[in-house]
Amino acid sequence: MLLPKLKAAANITPADLGYTLPAEWEPHATTWLAWPHNATDWPGKFAVIPWVYGEMIRQIAAGEKIFLLVRHQKDAQHARQILQHVGVDLLKIQFVTHPTDRGWTRDTGPIFVKRNAEHRSANSGRAMPGAPEKSEMAIVHFHFNGWAKYPNWRKDTKVPETAAKLLGKKLFHAQCPASASTKNFVIEGGGIEVNGRGTLLATEQCYLDPKVQVRNPGLGQKEIEAALKANLGVKNIFWLAKGPQGDDTHGHIDDVCRFVNARTLVLVREKNPRDENYRPLAENWERIRDLRLEDGRKPEVIELPMPSPLYFDGVRLPASYANFYISNAAVIVPTFNDPNDRIALGILGELFRDRPVVGIHAVDLVWGFGSLHCLTQQQPA
Repeated sequence: MLLPKLKAAANITPADLGYTLPAEWEPHATTWLAWPHNATDWPGKFAVIPWVYGEMIRQIAAGEKIFLLVRHQKDAQHARQILQHVGVDLLKIQFVTHPTDRGWTRDTGPIFVKRNAEHRSANSGRAMPGAPEKSEMAIVHFHFNGWAKYPNWRKDTKVPETAAKLLGKKLFHAQCPASASTKNFVIEGGGIEVNGRGTLLATEQCYLDPKVQVRNPGLGQKEIEAALKANLGVKNIFWLAKGPQGDDTHGHIDDVCRFVNARTLVLVREKNPRDENYRPLAENWERIRDLRLEDGRKPEVIELPMPSPLYFDGVRLPASYANFYISNAAVIVPTFNDPNDRIALGILGELFRDRPVVGIHAVDLVWGFGSLHCLTQQQPA
């Protein structure tokens, strides 16, 4: 099937047309993943990773369709074999042939925004001039660049374009403010967290550090906030400090703090004062006192524990219960053979009453310096 050629929207931002980034717990049409193939992400452990994917997909596919990126038919056949063994209904899987460098779809995949229904002419009920006619949904391309760290990203950065063609959706290229010396604005999906009502959280470590893994050279906090508001339709931005040790992304928020509904969030805490994560995570708890939501009210903040330090080959891994994924059928949570697994699952189980909370063994997965949320990207219904 030939895919339609789409032109990216120019000079008009998603916010101009009333698009906003929905919350993850809102209904999904599909989840996007990329079948694993880069063994250098999990050296010595790669053989088990497809089986972890199989369990993730089994849980997610119970409530929604899966778009699974594969490089070629050999990858697709391997995926089918794994998924059949674990009991996945293959009718729920749509294979999308697209070359990828790696599999971290949260950061490389399409980020979907939806247009608010009220952003129409109050008199006629028609869409504003320039707004899409056939769909209330669009994709924002944030120009992934390997977390400003790795050289193998040029295949991954084209995934949003493929998704836009496949789905026939408007594609926005994320732009820096007009005053900036660079044009393309770079963020990753794992570096932002929203409540779907206008509030966005991120860490200073990830996007405001002027020296380490700088995604947008020359942009300060004011310009970055302007770009986030223009490209995601958010109105209220709050900066936490840092993420836990071992995070290859230099502070992605999805290992730190997550909304579970529009007014409640979980925030990780390390209680051992001798642990290297104790001070940076404690600073986040100091800052969160100042957070006000888009309506000016304070959120409810729930403590989420950290697992005991997890090492492999002498390397501290970014193990965090905050890296859960909210799918239609279940909330899947990474577990680490740790006594705090049970506590974290219990806390999240009390917060998500509308769907089960399911633990997925992630000791091997996190050797790739990411976990369940890092691998998934939701497409809103």
